Amino acid sequence: MTGLELLAQPAYFAASCLLFGLAVGSFLNVVIHRLPQMMEREWQAQCAELADAPSPVMEPLSLSRPRSFCPKCHHKISALENIPVVSWLVLRGRCSSCKAPISPRYPLVEILTAMLSAYAGWRFGFTLAAAGALLFIWAMIALSFIDLDTQLLPDDITLPLLWAGLLFNLGGAFTDLRSAVIGAIAGYLALWCVYWGFKLATGKEGMGYGDFKLLAAIGAWFGYQLLPLTILLSSLVGAAVGITLIVVARRGREVPIPFGPYLAAAGVLAMFWGQSLTHAYLRLL
Repeated sequence: MTGLELLAQPAYFAASCLLFGLAVGSFLNVVIHRLPQMMEREWQAQCAELADAPSPVMEPLSLSRPRSFCPKCHHKISALENIPVVSWLVLRGRCSSCKAPISPRYPLVEILTAMLSAYAGWRFGFTLAAAGALLFIWAMIALSFIDLDTQLLPDDITLPLLWAGLLFNLGGAFTDLRSAVIGAIAGYLALWCVYWGFKLATGKEGMGYGDFKLLAAIGAWFGYQLLPLTILLSSLVGAAVGITLIVVARRGREVPIPFGPYLAAAGVLAMFWGQSLTHAYLRLL
């Protein structure tokens, strides 16, 4: 049996996606940590240029350089210390040099990426849709955690994601191209209208422009038909979490809550079960 024939087997392909997802999850941890820093440096350089001041001198930073290191003792992480999940367990969640704790979020991101990737591989099989689903999932995970940390949804991810959705749907991977284009437009305008309606009513900004672009990207991937479900799911989950934080965690109502993770979660749910959930909702109505 050839390699392609093995990949055509659902169980084998899902297992391959699981292992590949672990490696991608490790890379996503780097993206989540470094991309906001890279954006901030770019803004500082632009501000210095506008002010006709010398640009701040900083060490080069990219997604590949410098090599990952412990933020406390600057011990460079070796290849053996960077095996997804396994290294964290072997090191017992601590730096091998200074014994500083390593956040459990790193292996959790890797496990989440691996599990969702495996399910996408099993659900879609060795198809173009599976490749698109993996790309979409990885982008959603990166955007969610960046938004949780910084309340930013970088254009470097949302805009390429939007165009990628249209590109995949040229071949009808998830929906037809007409629905994808309308979905991108409707997704952006839906939250744009909510934003301006809230701002005119209260004088405050209720969300950021990154949320518009993220919903536009979801619309480009799955069509305008699943946008109502996506908005409904994200709003329900966001409201439930917000109320819980206010009541249980005593979080002030004026403290902003990032909406991107709820949009991302709703987008993933729509990809896997959007049609079934929509039909069930319409039957209830």
